[in-house]
Amino acid sequence: MKSVTNGCVLMLALAAGAAHAQTYPARPVRFIVPQAPGGASDVLSRIVAQKLTEQWPQQVVVDNRVGAGGNIGTELTAKAAPDGYTWVLGFPGTHAINPVLYKNLSWDPVKSFEPTANLAVVPYVVVAGNNVPAKGMQELMALAKAKPGYLKYGSAGNGTVNHLIGPMIATAGGVQLTHVPYRGIAIAVTNIIANEVQLAFGSMPSVIGQIRGGLIRPLAVTTERRLDALKDVPTMIEQGFAGFVVTPWFGILTTGGTPPAIVKKINTDVNQLLTQKDMAERFAAQGAIPAPWSPEEFAKVIRSDIVKWAKVVKDSGATLD
Repeated sequence: MKSVTNGCVLMLALAAGAAHAQTYPARPVRFIVPQAPGGASDVLSRIVAQKLTEQWPQQVVVDNRVGAGGNIGTELTAKAAPDGYTWVLGFPGTHAINPVLYKNLSWDPVKSFEPTANLAVVPYVVVAGNNVPAKGMQELMALAKAKPGYLKYGSAGNGTVNHLIGPMIATAGGVQLTHVPYRGIAIAVTNIIANEVQLAFGSMPSVIGQIRGGLIRPLAVTTERRLDALKDVPTMIEQGFAGFVVTPWFGILTTGGTPPAIVKKINTDVNQLLTQKDMAERFAAQGAIPAPWSPEEFAKVIRSDIVKWAKVVKDSGATLD
């Protein structure tokens, strides 16, 4: 009798979720970006939010909530009502790296969220100030060896992807690089131009404008093959860093326990956007590659990345100093 009752409750819950999905969204959606304006998370989320607002009867409102390596904005989503009206723009930094670096998080990277719709995978670029006397990675490594401690790199904060790329490169090249954390990669890039730091490892959306403007110099890309947007810039692999590939995902997650029908509705609508020519062109202009996944595929990637980045953190020796 008890199993029959439980079955009825489940059927009613599924039916209620399906009914809500038919009218979703019935009010504005809060899209939390846990990074400062100017980074990949911010740029991609605003492109998608604008398109969904045009398509849906309600607005998708981007809300930048910066702090603690992305944990503040991520926590807001984890603790929101499980109704699909609060999203976070997640990436490996929030869902694979932070759970290793921060020991007392109030949320779980798997249990507290529903992977909803991935947007893109994004290459990273090693960029230097125009006054840095190195045109490629081998010259940069030679400079670092000749002047230990001279090369400083800016990041979006301790524990971010652009922080951890530094120890990865330093370890592989046998050199010393000094980390300078900021409250966003845009600030770090500004300080490269001002010669306060010499390097950064930024996502394509966060550095492509300054590269095209001639304000900073690209030394390498972190993809397996060269990018159409930067055809003259060699990969890390081409420059002697075997197997060095970093192309993080950036995607929408909502609160754990959100009805599957609502998750599917969001996934379907976002994936349809990502197949449109103008969206592909806007992403390509930012150096991002659309990567529409099902919620199940997205969840699988996150679980895999949790294992992958835990090893990167351990091997790099990175800490929250």
